[in-house]
Amino acid sequence: MSMAVVGMIAGMALAFAGYFGGFGAFVLVAALGAVGFVVGRFLDGDMDFGEFFRVRERRR
Repeated sequence: MSMAVVGMIAGMALAFAGYFGGFGAFVLVAALGAVGFVVGRFLDGDMDFGEFFRVRERRR
């Protein structure tokens, strides 16, 4: 499935949530979609869990 189709489906889900459930439902669907995206990237091996907790060094 192309990324354009996935984006369209996500946009339609957010639109339905916003229309029928109000702003709270819109925010909930957007947050759960973001969590699902991160978990999916982690399970596919595209993202390392340590990336969230690694301390970055400052360079001057």
